[in-house]
Amino acid sequence: MTSNQIIKKLPYQQPFLFIDELTALSSKGITGHYTFNDSAFFYKGHFKDNPITPGVILTECMAQIGVVCLGIYILKDEISLDKAPQIALTSSQVDFYLPVLPNEKVTVVSEKEVFRFNKLKCHVKMLNVKGELVCRGKISGMIKI
Repeated sequence: MTSNQIIKKLPYQQPFLFIDELTALSSKGITGHYTFNDSAFFYKGHFKDNPITPGVILTECMAQIGVVCLGIYILKDEISLDKAPQIALTSSQVDFYLPVLPNEKVTVVSEKEVFRFNKLKCHVKMLNVKGELVCRGKISGMIKI
């Protein structure tokens, strides 16, 4: 399964799709990128006159790339090409270190900790274009085919 096929399988669409591309895929981990467009809906109110990307959106970006895309890749032989899997986030613990500003590109790197009974737990981190750590944590999700 190619990165474009994985992205097409996602149960998200604009304005809630936080993946531009996937650049590394294996059963052990995944790497992807996203640029937060300055016209995104959440910048209008977070924060007034000083927009930054909300932590919940950063967590969602990491979950979409680091858990959902990786889960689809791991289950690629079981997933039908014409039917999308059902996805549920089960837990997240994320620490934040730097803000992400409008028009900033980030890289998400995820490493599988465990995959059992269609539950995937990953160590996920987000880096800015300077390679600085923006946030990191553990995110888990379930995938139903």
